[in-house]
Amino acid sequence: MSVAIDGTTLTAEQVVRVARADGGAGFTAATLAPEARERIAEARDYIDANFMNDDAPFMYSFNTGVGLFKDQRVLMSEMADYQRNTVYAHATGIGEPLAEDATRATMLLRANAFASNYSGPRVEVVERLLACLNAGLHPVIPSKGSVGASGDLAPLAHMSGAICGFPEAEMVYKGVRMPAREALQRAGLSTEFPLAAKDASALINGSTVSLAVGVLAMEDARRLLKHADIALALTLECIRGELAAFDPRVHKARPHPGQAATARNILRIAGDSKRCGEAARQLVFPDEARAPGSKAPPRVQDVYSIRCGPQVHGPVREAMEFVTRVMTTEINSATDNPLICKDGDGYVCISAGHFHGAYVAQAMDLLAIAATDLGSISERRLARLIDPTMSYGLPRNLLAGKRGLNTGYATVQCSMSALVMENRHLSAPGSVDSIPGKSNAEDHVSNSTWCARKARTVVENVEQILACEILMAAQALSLVDDLARDYPIAKGSRAALDAVRSVIAPALHGDRWYATEINQALALLRSGAIVEAVERAVGVLD
Repeated sequence: MSVAIDGTTLTAEQVVRVARADGGAGFTAATLAPEARERIAEARDYIDANFMNDDAPFMYSFNTGVGLFKDQRVLMSEMADYQRNTVYAHATGIGEPLAEDATRATMLLRANAFASNYSGPRVEVVERLLACLNAGLHPVIPSKGSVGASGDLAPLAHMSGAICGFPEAEMVYKGVRMPAREALQRAGLSTEFPLAAKDASALINGSTVSLAVGVLAMEDARRLLKHADIALALTLECIRGELAAFDPRVHKARPHPGQAATARNILRIAGDSKRCGEAARQLVFPDEARAPGSKAPPRVQDVYSIRCGPQVHGPVREAMEFVTRVMTTEINSATDNPLICKDGDGYVCISAGHFHGAYVAQAMDLLAIAATDLGSISERRLARLIDPTMSYGLPRNLLAGKRGLNTGYATVQCSMSALVMENRHLSAPGSVDSIPGKSNAEDHVSNSTWCARKARTVVENVEQILACEILMAAQALSLVDDLARDYPIAKGSRAALDAVRSVIAPALHGDRWYATEINQALALLRSGAIVEAVERAVGVLD
C-alpha cells in the first residue's frame, strides 16, 4: 500500500516503510495527495503571475543571488542558467555515499516538505522526486560536507543534480552505480529536467538529509528499548539475581515514568522465575568458588548494572520521547528559505531561518548520549557473564569444551567493549560546534548532519551490543540448563531463549566462528522476533 504525502501527516513509521524494502515485497511507493497537489499548483500559479517579472521586489533566491549576493538581481532571462548554476555551486559533497535507506528517506522527506506548501516549487519538481523514488533511482549523495545551515546544501545539491540528469551526477539503479542520465533512461524517465525560478533553492535548502538519517536512527533506537529490558532480564536469570530491585513500591518512591516502565517489564519477563531466588543459589555452578553442599551467602543486592537497570534504561526511554516529538514535528515541517505564506487571496514571500538544523542536531546529540549509556551498561552485564567471580560460577568464558584448546566468548566481550569506546567518543555533542561559512553570511550553523550521522552509528553499535548480551545470556542459560532444571527460568525469559535457539544453536563443543552468530543475533534483534516471542508469552511490554 502506497504512502500519500500531504505535508502534515507523514509518520516516522511510514518514512521507514518507504526507505527500506520489506523483504521480498520491495519498497513502499509514495504519492502526492491530490489536495496537496492542488495547493502547490495554486501557490505556484500565483508566484508565476505576480513574482516572475523583472520589476518584482527582491525575493531571496527567487530573483536574487544567494549568500552575500542577496542584493544582486537575477533577471528572468537568466533564470534557467541561475537555477542550474545554483545546483552546481553547491555540489561540494565529499566522502562515502549515504546508505540507500537514508537516500530514499531524504527524497521522500524533501517531497513532503514541499507538500506542506510553504516552499513554492513547481508541482513537477515534487512529482519528479517521487517518480525517481518509486522507480528505485537512488542519487549518489556524499555523506559529508553539510553544516546543517542553510540546510544540507551540499548533499541535496548532489540529489538535485541527479534527478535533473546533470552529466556529472550519478545514481544507483538496480544495485549498479552509473551516470544519472543513464539511470534515468534505463528507468524510462526523461534525462532532461529543467528547473524554473525557486526550484533549485527549494530542492537544496533544508535540513532534510540530517532529518532523514536522524529519523532512521530514532526508529532503530526505539526498537532497542524493549530489547534492553529483555537482555537485562536474561542476565538476571543467568546470575540468579534479586528481583526486589524491580518492586513497584520502590519505583513509586522515585516516580519517573521511564524507570517504572523498565521495572514493570523486568517483572513481566522474569517475575515468575524460580532461578532468581535463594533456593536456586544453593546450587553450585561449574566454576563457583564454593564447596559442594556449602551454603551460599545471602545475596542482599546485586551490582549496579543489574540493580540500577531501571534507573539507566528509564532516562533513555524518556530521552526517546523528547527525540520522537522533535523529529515527528520536523518530518512535517518546511525547512527552506524563503517561505511562501498565504496572505489573503494571494501569497507573500518571507525570508526566515527554518533551514537551521538546531532542533535535529540537539535531538540527535541526546539520542547518541542516551544510546551510548544503554550500550555501556549492557556491555558491563555481558562482561560479568564470562567471569565466574562475577557471574556466581558460570563456566569461564561461557565455554563448553576443552579449556586452553578452546577460548569461549571472551573475545566477543572484547569486541563489544570496542563498540562502547567508539560510542563514548561519538556521543560528544556536535551541536555545540559552529564554524562560520560563506564570508560570515552563515555565522552560526547547527552541524546537524554530523550529529545525525554519528547518532546513527551509535545506535547501530548498541544494536550489536544488546544482541550480544542476549546471545551470551542464552549461552549461559543453555550451559546450566540441565544442572538447574529444578529451578526453571521465567516464562518470558524462556520465550526469549527459545527465540534465540530457533536460529542459533548453543556452543556445546568448543569454539566456532563467533562472527556468524554475532551477525545472526543482530539480525534476530532487528527482525523483532525476540520481542514478539516474549510478548506472546507475557503480554505487551511497556
